[in-house]
Amino acid sequence: MIEIKYGPEIEDIRNFMEVLSVHKKVVFVTTSSRSPYVEKFGESPKSSQLARHIAQKLKERGVEVDVIDASKLTIHNCLGCVSEIHGNNCGAKESLLKDSEKNPNGKLRCWASHDFKDDELWKISKAIYESQAVIFFGSQRWGSVNAIYQKVIERLDWIENMHTTLGEENSVKDIQAGLVVIGQNWRVADSIDTQKKTLEYFGFQTPDPLFIGWQYTRDSNEESPESYRNAPDTFEQSWNMKLFRWEKKKGTELSTDKKPNESKFLVFKDFLNEIKNL
Repeated sequence: MIEIKYGPEIEDIRNFMEVLSVHKKVVFVTTSSRSPYVEKFGESPKSSQLARHIAQKLKERGVEVDVIDASKLTIHNCLGCVSEIHGNNCGAKESLLKDSEKNPNGKLRCWASHDFKDDELWKISKAIYESQAVIFFGSQRWGSVNAIYQKVIERLDWIENMHTTLGEENSVKDIQAGLVVIGQNWRVADSIDTQKKTLEYFGFQTPDPLFIGWQYTRDSNEESPESYRNAPDTFEQSWNMKLFRWEKKKGTELSTDKKPNESKFLVFKDFLNEIKNL
């Protein structure tokens, strides 16, 4: 099981980036969302903001990075073809998306993509097959990763089904996959562990450094109004020091001598600046 220390240490971030830095091209798929109203004022999910900044640093290392915001795509629900009354029909050859622009590699075989002309899962599928690694970014919601992430994973099930049920070649055996999850107070480590196993079952390579979780508080019973009111500002401006355990550097306040169960916060801007220096 992936150990979540309520957030990655700086070494974990370095390892994450080092694994990805050897690739020519990677794709980040962000799945968290905000209402259009608050987006007008610049509100952006922490996981999405983090994805963009890490992507920029990888680009500085010569890696081509696509960042796809799944929350902005039209992605229809999974049609449940894996459990139809006549058997498993997911990824059947008849479901091939016959559009060379949307499916240039001929890999996308999903009935929802086939049936709904406005479906945009192809943008994610196309990017995955053009990359050496895919990293999903999401938020923890009620004990599991958020709904948009779950929808994307369900819709990608044909990748797994083609080689596990239909007996065809594993089309993603040479592609790495990872996940970054940010949560409030409950079971981020469990979600990371479950989704790592899921992506491995899909056929992806799943190196440990590509799975990172962050949890705002270890107290699962902390549901006070104050906690939720304070959390957005804390996520925007600060990171709990126990998540990162950064070494103190000249001119910064990035470390603490407090006991492990005491909190200290790290300004989010400092975290992003630190990534730029990796």
